Amino acid sequence: MAAGLDLPLVVPPHPVVTPYLLALMPDRLELRELGPGAPGPVYVDFVAGAVAHRRLFGGGRGQPLARAIGLKRGATPTVIDATAGLGRDAFVLACLGCTVHLLERSPIIAALLRDGLERAVPDAVIGALVAERMQLQVADAQRYLRQLDPDQHPDVVYLDPMYPHRRKSALVGKEMRLLRQLVGDDEDASELLAAALCCARQRVVVKRPRLAPNLEGPPPTLAITAPNTRFDVYLSLRN
Repeated sequence: MAAGLDLPLVVPPHPVVTPYLLALMPDRLELRELGPGAPGPVYVDFVAGAVAHRRLFGGGRGQPLARAIGLKRGATPTVIDATAGLGRDAFVLACLGCTVHLLERSPIIAALLRDGLERAVPDAVIGALVAERMQLQVADAQRYLRQLDPDQHPDVVYLDPMYPHRRKSALVGKEMRLLRQLVGDDEDASELLAAALCCARQRVVVKRPRLAPNLEGPPPTLAITAPNTRFDVYLSLRN
């Protein structure tokens, strides 16, 4: 794994002289921030915890994400999640019946996500749907979308770009803060939106903080809001 990610390999008890550590534990892969006051590890777990609770009690096809994607009776679109991150929204969509192709350009984040997917496959409840409906690829989404053949275009492209928090008082979860420190903000989000609009058959959905400005480009057709989140929906001209 270290060779594949071009990372130095540290084997205990050798000291670690870096602010971040990708730790392969007996039961999972973890991303850790080191030093005084560092938060707990970041890892992907689709079987238990908050993600499992959301699967069971998140509202099904009536939740804002599902409505934004266009899930309704008789309609289960194919989705490219072009900014997969830790895969939580993609997992919700897969649980609701969508086939989701996940793209993540950070090899380290993709390693965390792949580990979570592999550990989910043996599970008796969700293993089959994860194996059948979630495929991960390490790729630059903008380049990937522009190179797709027309017969490979998805019904929906989903974007959740890293949003730069400029207010010092903004509270950010440990996962988001650590990932932002590691990979930075998605400064090319507008270019990614343009690429998505060129290949989505039905719509592009952009997840934003509720009060954030729209991405640069054409205005969304509609917006679906939740208490802290907004889903900007761009309907395709092909409809």
